[in-house]
Amino acid sequence: MQIIDKFWSLFSHDIAIDLGTANTLVYVRGKGIVINEPSTVAINQKTKQVLAIGEEAKKMVGRTPAHIVAIRPLVDGVISDFEVTEQMLKYFIDKVHREKFSLFPRPRVIIGIPYGVTEVERRAVEEAAINAGAREVFLIEEPLAAAIGARLPVQDAAGNMVVDIGGGTTEVAVVSLGGIVASRSLRIAGDELNEDIINFAREQFSLVLGERTAEEIKIAVGSARELKETLTYPMRGRDLVTGLPKEVIVNDEQIRSAIRKSIQQIIDAVKQTIEETPPELVADIMSKGIFLCGGGALLRGLDQLISQYTQTIVHISDDPLTAVVRGTGMVLEDLENLRPVLVPSKPIY
Repeated sequence: MQIIDKFWSLFSHDIAIDLGTANTLVYVRGKGIVINEPSTVAINQKTKQVLAIGEEAKKMVGRTPAHIVAIRPLVDGVISDFEVTEQMLKYFIDKVHREKFSLFPRPRVIIGIPYGVTEVERRAVEEAAINAGAREVFLIEEPLAAAIGARLPVQDAAGNMVVDIGGGTTEVAVVSLGGIVASRSLRIAGDELNEDIINFAREQFSLVLGERTAEEIKIAVGSARELKETLTYPMRGRDLVTGLPKEVIVNDEQIRSAIRKSIQQIIDAVKQTIEETPPELVADIMSKGIFLCGGGALLRGLDQLISQYTQTIVHISDDPLTAVVRGTGMVLEDLENLRPVLVPSKPIY
């Protein structure tokens, strides 16, 4: 077994993947993060042919003829289209190995999965990776990976709390001794906030917005609490009444009211997780604080609002967008010592 393993390692890079609803990030052992692309695939429905993956496919969203669709094969952090996910993983694995002489790469792969996924959803991730060319697949729960990426001492007998707000899911977890003690997994995150903005535009201004436009607005003027100065941004879409293009200037207060309900649900999940945490660990969390990871951590004022509701210091981890893949990569670099934090799978040869 070891000889075969060494043989394949000559031709393959071991990789760690944060398979996100919005973005997929790939970490290569010894190199760091080499890929950060949208989890989007463009398909020609007439021929069932994959036309583009990642950045190229995202440019096509909402701009394609009827027979070409740009889809996201992961919904709420889990695989919704198995075959397309497999092709996307194969594309990323091949892209990593382009500069290395390898006709048939067979890397070991660690993939981050949401906490609380079902056995079926877990197997789907493993099988997609194996079919895409991995020789061995390990899974790690995303909150644990995010905590490791935020450089928290997860293997100590002390409480560490992370809130990972991604595209499809929000993962709230208290980690101690390399395991998750209390957690909440919500299917409310960045995508849901975009949806809130789309619904707000339709209800308030009879304006049809695209997903990309909603995300631009969220990034430009989105906030969780009142700002010192007002931010404004043009909201452009199609008028529902006339069918013609229309532009409305919106401000941060309007967008804040649009996303308020979803933000409150995230805060409630944080509070409920603290309520379920043993008192000794709560004392640790009070002294260390709560760590925010994922793209949602960048929403203006969210850290202050969570701090206000939980009466605890809240830190935004360094480069929150890459926390999960960095943590997964750190496990990959020290696989022997950090193996206990993984959900292992059987080796496939």
